[in-house]
Amino acid sequence: MLPQRSIRLSLPSKGRLESGALDFLSAAGLRVIKSNPRQYQAELPALPEMGVIFQRPGDIVVSVRQGSIDFGITGLDMIEEKRGGNGDILILHDSLGFGSCALTLAVPEIWKTVTDIESLKAYAAALTSPLRVATKFPVLTKRFLDKNNIAHTLIAAEGTLETAPTIGYADIISDLVSSGQTLLDNRLRPLTDGVIQPSQAVLIANRNALKTRPEVLEMARRLLEYLEAHMRAKENVLVIANMRGDNAEMIAEKIFTQTNVGGLQGPTISPIGVRHGMPNWYSVTVVVRRDHLPQAVSELRLIGGSGIIVSPITYIFEEEPPRYSAMLKALE
Repeated sequence: MLPQRSIRLSLPSKGRLESGALDFLSAAGLRVIKSNPRQYQAELPALPEMGVIFQRPGDIVVSVRQGSIDFGITGLDMIEEKRGGNGDILILHDSLGFGSCALTLAVPEIWKTVTDIESLKAYAAALTSPLRVATKFPVLTKRFLDKNNIAHTLIAAEGTLETAPTIGYADIISDLVSSGQTLLDNRLRPLTDGVIQPSQAVLIANRNALKTRPEVLEMARRLLEYLEAHMRAKENVLVIANMRGDNAEMIAEKIFTQTNVGGLQGPTISPIGVRHGMPNWYSVTVVVRRDHLPQAVSELRLIGGSGIIVSPITYIFEEEPPRYSAMLKALE
């Protein structure tokens, strides 16, 4: 039995969200350790004050909303479905970069004339009874259909939704779609404007815990600092190059004539020890956007750079995480 922690983080207990969360946290230096793969509790050595438990994605939202759990990582779709209207859940980070999908309306392929919401509305209006919609997201689906004035009946469903129109207990479905292959395999087609809720993994917290427990507020700062520093670092690489020049100022002037090698605030330029009689060499270190790397290497070569080394970056820390500042403002 793991020791109880005063601060608790809940993670998804299965599927793509579980593996995505564990991989993401590990890459950010927050590796989760289970003493037993079947256990629903774990430890986070980098943040020893916080215990980790595993729950179903929907249960994470309910637990954070009720205050039995302080922090959670789950899908935005489930948060919007189960968060309620009292503001107890505060989203700390809305784009962790994994678990992307969208809650979407899909119709049978044989409905050739139904391609968007307007044509679905016309189709539903011609029916003698309300359109039957199978879904595991009744709150979001009802809100969307009501907004578009489509008369409907929601059909609660467990398990696979894609078979509902084929079996005949629903006309269409409202379900999570990622690649769309499952819909295609079951002869269903998403409406062109039928996205109800785009989703990906997000970090949430209990608002009251943040406001009344200083240790939870401090943990929020540390979590956001780790996550934001890691996510910013993923977009960049560290580039080191050797350059000849009379002095560092001359090297800097050359660098500033280029577009992609300016660094965060500017390059770091350090003299290199050379043998007597050899020209002056300097080591230039810059942070470069990963997607601009080919251009950056070309620019460094153009201005005399050689021996170019490229390394991954684990963290880039700001003076204060922007999302932490946003959280403090939301708590006012």
